[in-house]
Order: sequence, then structure tokens, then C-alpha cells
Amino acid sequence: MARRPMVAGNWKMYKTAGEGAILVQNLEEHVRDLWEDVEVVVCPPFTALKSVSTVIELDRLQIGLGAQDMHWEPEGAYTGAIAARMLVDLRCDYVIVGHSERREYFGETDATVNKKVHAVFEAGMVPIVCVGESLAVREADETEAFVRSQVRAALEGLTAEQGARVVIAYEPVWAIGTGRTPTPEGANDVARSIRATVGAMFGQPAAMQVRVLYGGSVKPENASTFFVEPDIDGALVGGAALKADSFAEIAEAAR
Repeated sequence: MARRPMVAGNWKMYKTAGEGAILVQNLEEHVRDLWEDVEVVVCPPFTALKSVSTVIELDRLQIGLGAQDMHWEPEGAYTGAIAARMLVDLRCDYVIVGHSERREYFGETDATVNKKVHAVFEAGMVPIVCVGESLAVREADETEAFVRSQVRAALEGLTAEQGARVVIAYEPVWAIGTGRTPTPEGANDVARSIRATVGAMFGQPAAMQVRVLYGGSVKPENASTFFVEPDIDGALVGGAALKADSFAEIAEAAR
């Protein structure tokens, strides 16, 4: 089964509302001919979601919109948190869940990741679930076992249909923003293991449908080396997503 590649840009804590609107307008000029072959998604900070969403809607851009996080409760006294329906109101399609920076700096756990995954689906959006190992885990040769455990915890309790629709981003923690990357073959081994885990949980049809992205210092210079691997279906891009031309080059490589 052919899987449509996805290239998603995680803007992290960069870009104001105005800067985000300009970036997505510039990006569309570069990727407007790709949308039938590659799904292009941008994930701005919360403060830029409205402006980016408005540009996408008014200009009818073929670009998906995602948020970088959300709370699992539908509403409540959670100062500083964002609920799913707020993101739906801004026409978000995706939500990044369980990024390593959320786990490291904000106390995210496998349990809260699972709650958020369910809440994202219940709201009608799709989670982009991040998994990946630290350098210590990698050096202990425990990468695949560790990542499989993260996948099982994140997807626990989903239906087979949800298991097929979820997007999983393999981001080795030691490669994020460092310029270091695993070999494409090594990244594909982990992606294959992720796919096998989905198959064990939800059946082979789900395993063949689920999209597995690679993330961690993805650049125009190395993107194609990952995309030729059979179990890698695109990328979750950080720094290179902050410039329209470099992000577009990565999307072109995915095609």
C-alpha cells in the first residue's frame, strides 16, 4: 500500500504571528506543485496559529496546520494550557504529542502522552506522536526495545482504525538540533520496528498504513538519504522548517 509522504515543520518557540504568516505565504510559493504527492504541514507556536490558519484559509493554501502540544482535558482550570476544541476552532489538522523537549523540560510521561493521543483523536484531529532514545540508551544497544515500549504506551487503547491513522515520528533525542544523525539504514531499522509494533497491536493492515517519519537534524543536504528508505515516510523538521526555501527542498526530496 502506497503511503503519502508527509513533511511537517515544527517551528518550536520561533516566529511571531506576523512572521509566521509571511513564512507560510513564502512556503506556498515553493510547494504549491507538491501537494498531490507530499503532505506539507506547519506547526507554529500557539500565538501564531490564528494568523497562519487565516492565511491558509483565505489563500486556499494546500498546507496542513498542526499544533505543538495540547492538554488532554476538554476544558478546566489549567492555567497556560490549550484544549483540543480551541485547536479545532483554528482548523488544526494535527497535534504533535510527546516531543522529547516536552518530556524533558515539562514532565511529559508515557501516561500523559497516551491521554493526549486519545484526546486528539476524540476531537477529530490526528496526533503526530514523537518517540526516540537518549544517547545513553543508544550506547547500551537498547534503542529498538525502548522505542517499542514508547509506541505501545502511547497507542494503548486505540482502535485499529486510529492505529492506522496516527503519525509516528522517530526522533533520536541525541540527534535533535545537534547536527548528528543516525545512518539512514539505522533509522529505517527503528522505523521498521515501529511499524512491526503497530502491526502487533492493531494488525498488518494498520502497520502498512501508518506513516513513520524521521526527525533529528533533517536538512536539505541529508533528507533524500532518509526518504529512500522503505519504512520512512517523511520527516518532522525543526530548524530547517524556519526558512521557506530549505523546508521546500526537504518536501521536494520527499516527492
